[in-house]
Amino acid sequence: MNPALIPEAVRALGAHPLRTLLAMLGMIIGVGAVVLMLAIGDGARAKVQETIDALGSDLFVVVSGAPTLGGLRYAAGSVPTLDTDDAESIAQLGSVLDTAPTHWGSAQLQFRGTNWPTSVYGSTAAFPLVRNWDLAAGESIDDADVRAARRKVVLGATVATELFGANSPIGETVRINGQPFEVQGVFRAKGQSLSGRDQDDLVFIPLTTAQRQLFGSPFPGAVRFISAKAQPGRLAEAMKDVGALLRQRHRLSGEMEDDFSVRDLTARNEAAAESARAMRLLLGAIASVSLLVGGIGIMNIMLVSVTERTREIGIRMAVGARRRDILGQFLLETLLICLIGGALGAAAGIGGAWLAATLFDMTVVVSATAVIVAFVFAASVGVFFGYYPARKAAALPPAEALRAV
Repeated sequence: MNPALIPEAVRALGAHPLRTLLAMLGMIIGVGAVVLMLAIGDGARAKVQETIDALGSDLFVVVSGAPTLGGLRYAAGSVPTLDTDDAESIAQLGSVLDTAPTHWGSAQLQFRGTNWPTSVYGSTAAFPLVRNWDLAAGESIDDADVRAARRKVVLGATVATELFGANSPIGETVRINGQPFEVQGVFRAKGQSLSGRDQDDLVFIPLTTAQRQLFGSPFPGAVRFISAKAQPGRLAEAMKDVGALLRQRHRLSGEMEDDFSVRDLTARNEAAAESARAMRLLLGAIASVSLLVGGIGIMNIMLVSVTERTREIGIRMAVGARRRDILGQFLLETLLICLIGGALGAAAGIGGAWLAATLFDMTVVVSATAVIVAFVFAASVGVFFGYYPARKAAALPPAEALRAV
């Protein structure tokens, strides 16, 4: 394409500013819609990925089973069937990285005149590693605390804020169901889960303290569930190995029902991530329809332009312009409409994403790739629909074009 045609194309577009603006409008709306929809889709995907990262990968739990006793079916976890020995045996499996047996319950926490109901997780020193909890301040529970059944506690971010506000809780004493516990540390905030549950509304104490002093234990070493972390990429294998091991340890043979259940905690999040990816593609596809509509608008306006400029085309060809020059000029005009409209549309899409994040507290992610793809797609659509009018202009016989009034 001859660069010398650019000034002529600009003059031709400037001769009919309203028509040019209407032609650009389709590109502005199309590119803006694509950028905005992809930003919303990418934001949803980023939110899901953040939750998955906060939960941790390759994580699963073993919950006390729901056996049928006396003809009655009990809820999972209501009948204790797991103990710390089960957790130690699971940790020895080659497909398992580590385990954290947990005795769980609800309790009321008090600090001076403030109280807060929360979930209390009694577990071992491996709990933060297995459940992917990082410390924001202080120290975690260690093996010595578990062996000595010390009254030490690590607070979740929500509990720390509710009881202490902006003040540091490290070294302070809180009461859990009336019993004093020294605050050892504070977990880093994780935010809400995909189900809307506040993951920071919990506290962590030594397992033995929960069993002996806070919630009691139906038999020595009993736990409500066992959190386990599989070796990287071996989650399915680990869950299968755990099931076989516990059936053997609990002497369950033949058709006897499991008195435990093994659950993949990441399955729901992975399904949500897949849904977010599908939603992103769907939003992008829907928004792309507006680009096609814009392309059709450009084709219609360029066809009108060809009709109006028939005599001009004839004069150009009479003084030596070749058919490829005519074709190049009309294609160049179309391309300029697409590029300018695409740039304005990208700016509108980015502005719309910012407004959505500000006004509706949405997570949006505007990526350079999305903007570039929308821009290139807009130019491609414009050139595709602009080719027919340009070809029609170039195919006009010079004598017929000169006779046009």
